[in-house]
Amino acid sequence: MNKPLLNDPTVPPSPEVLQNALGASYLMYEKTLAIITGDPYGLIPEWRYYNDGKAWLCKVVFKKKTVFWLSVWDGFFRTVFYFTERHIQGILELEIDDNIKQKLKETETFGKLHPVVLVVNTIEELSDLLKIIEYKKGLK
Repeated sequence: MNKPLLNDPTVPPSPEVLQNALGASYLMYEKTLAIITGDPYGLIPEWRYYNDGKAWLCKVVFKKKTVFWLSVWDGFFRTVFYFTERHIQGILELEIDDNIKQKLKETETFGKLHPVVLVVNTIEELSDLLKIIEYKKGLK
């Protein structure tokens, strides 16, 4: 399986490093961050090097709640949300791409958590990301 990039703990994810890793997807990354950090989302990205995964990951939070994780791959970025069993039905009822719902049904759990993985390369995928962010922010 492929591994995320940004594996050197001494090289933090500066705009130049991210642009080199993401290539053409860097513009979508910038657009995504601009939207999620502004109104009405108010999310805060926190980059940190994680020794267990040997990579820089971005934990995106709202207040103290982790909303999703962002990782950088060769030419794209990936987001992962984690939901408990009781929130799965709510995801399936969202107006998002059916492929996301199908992957959710097929993906193995991570302990008791169900991962929802999105690669954001288009406006439609960004729209799905924003709907899932709104859903996650509204959970108690």
